[in-house]
Amino acid sequence: MSAIVILGLIGCCGFLCQWLAWKSKQPAILYLLFVGMLLGPITGWLVPEDYFGDLLFPIVSVAVAIILFEGALTLRLSELREIATPVVKMVSWGALLNAVITATAVHYILDFNWSLAALFGAIMVVTGPTVIIPILRVAKPTKRVSRILRWEGIVIDPIGALFAVLVFEWILLDSHGDQSFFSIGLTFLKTVGLGCVVGIVTGYVFGYMLRKNWIPEYLHNYAAVSFVVFALVFSNSLAHESGLLAVTIMGIWLTNMPGVHTRNILAFKENLTLILVSLLFIVLAARIDFNGLYQLGIGAVLVMLVIQFIARPLKVMLCLWGSSLSLNERFAVSWIGPRGIVAAAVSALFAIKLQAVEFPGAELLVPLSFSVIMGTVIIQSLTATSVCRLLKVRKPSAHGHLIIGANRIAIEVGKALQDSGAAVLLCDTSWFDIKKARLEGLNCYYGNPCSHHADLYLDVSDYSCMLGLDYFSDTNASAALRFREEFGIRGIFTLQPKNGDQQNWKHGTSSVYTGRLLFDEGISYTQLSQALNNGEKIRKTTLSDVYSYEDWLAHSSNEHAEILFVIDEKGKVRWNTVDTELKPQTNWTIYSINIADE
Repeated sequence: MSAIVILGLIGCCGFLCQWLAWKSKQPAILYLLFVGMLLGPITGWLVPEDYFGDLLFPIVSVAVAIILFEGALTLRLSELREIATPVVKMVSWGALLNAVITATAVHYILDFNWSLAALFGAIMVVTGPTVIIPILRVAKPTKRVSRILRWEGIVIDPIGALFAVLVFEWILLDSHGDQSFFSIGLTFLKTVGLGCVVGIVTGYVFGYMLRKNWIPEYLHNYAAVSFVVFALVFSNSLAHESGLLAVTIMGIWLTNMPGVHTRNILAFKENLTLILVSLLFIVLAARIDFNGLYQLGIGAVLVMLVIQFIARPLKVMLCLWGSSLSLNERFAVSWIGPRGIVAAAVSALFAIKLQAVEFPGAELLVPLSFSVIMGTVIIQSLTATSVCRLLKVRKPSAHGHLIIGANRIAIEVGKALQDSGAAVLLCDTSWFDIKKARLEGLNCYYGNPCSHHADLYLDVSDYSCMLGLDYFSDTNASAALRFREEFGIRGIFTLQPKNGDQQNWKHGTSSVYTGRLLFDEGISYTQLSQALNNGEKIRKTTLSDVYSYEDWLAHSSNEHAEILFVIDEKGKVRWNTVDTELKPQTNWTIYSINIADE
């Protein structure tokens, strides 16, 4: 096949794997690894070295750097207060303990020499956000468990890569007869020091340029990629393999820099990361040597089981000893720790370099790494949800509603939703309205939902959609833009602008910013407010075999009824919107209000 056909095939297969992961609610890596092996060692269609040549691992390095930078942009230091000590322990001496146990297992089970076993143990300390975050998205553990795993996964990747570099340098020194610990210590200090300095300086310069508006907004994403690549290459040129640490420090520094807004950059990086991860896993999986896996035999399975059931639990239990986490939360953290793209990329890179100097056993490094990656991902992705549920550390499914506004309409709709069993949270800047809502027994957030305070403290993980019920359509539109990332366009609902505005293309708010418009055409805040002022109430009607939807429509009291939402037989809320025609069925419950003709 030609190179262009192979590239197109990889891209299409990557998309298909991500789509299947979305449908099956499983990490995409399961499908990506299978497709990579199918295209590579099984069929022989894809041989990465033949198509990419010497550019293969420079491309992999840049892609991994962008992935780490995107993960670092999500690490706000304000989240670290209650989990700082456990995370520091897990990525420091906890990682070392994990490496020692893994290296010992590899040495005695597979008869690797101590040098190669130590290198493998160092590589396997990483977990990785590319596989942890999809598992967390499905398993939905409690906030503390999720935060610890997310912070560990992102921080440990560059630390693990650095650790592996140091062990690799030690192997090279040992092969040349130089076992000076002074040389190893100097290499460590040089790598860490230069990586941190380059990351801080690059992050500060980029952040300063953003804060001073020296870069136009349409160039923000381009600039971000350029700075990441520069930090990676420049740091690596100063100290071997310090670039991953540099880009991670750069991302953490940038996202915590006062006055710098990285939301748009993060959104772009998340999309770019999704593409890169899809392509990388297919390409790297295509390099798996089945002969190497066969040669490892049952020993590879035993090593993976040691990592899953001994090294990881022991590390977590010791590091979290004395923390505020419950025993069940610690068990949940110890169960989830899959290996990901950094382990695959680093093992492949070092294997090539060791094979170049004819180091014994180097050809087995990649098959063993992928056996651990596949084993941990398969076990944990298929069992994480059940384990979290069994340990009672799984958050309930998000069926709540975030309501923008605490006016009378918002209060009545919130009460109706709460009556149906759904969780609600009203947001408003009016203390008078918030006070009335709280007196009605509704949960409230007093403040602007688009404020920096809300970014830090407004937890929307328990909510599945947003309702814009504020009097001002611009407030609803800005909130719709703010929460589109959390709920998606299908989970954003707003009231139609006041009479006439929705038809005015100059003064009305574009549907691009409002999400889905609630209720039938022409039903706005004004009509609903007038109905409530006239004494109307939101009514609840449950359909049955003897009282159908047609009977409800024919009832005289429903002549002017407007359906707000319905609850189906599974308890799901279905909203009446301009673009959706509701057809309530038996055992569905209708919530409606009478709207008088003007």
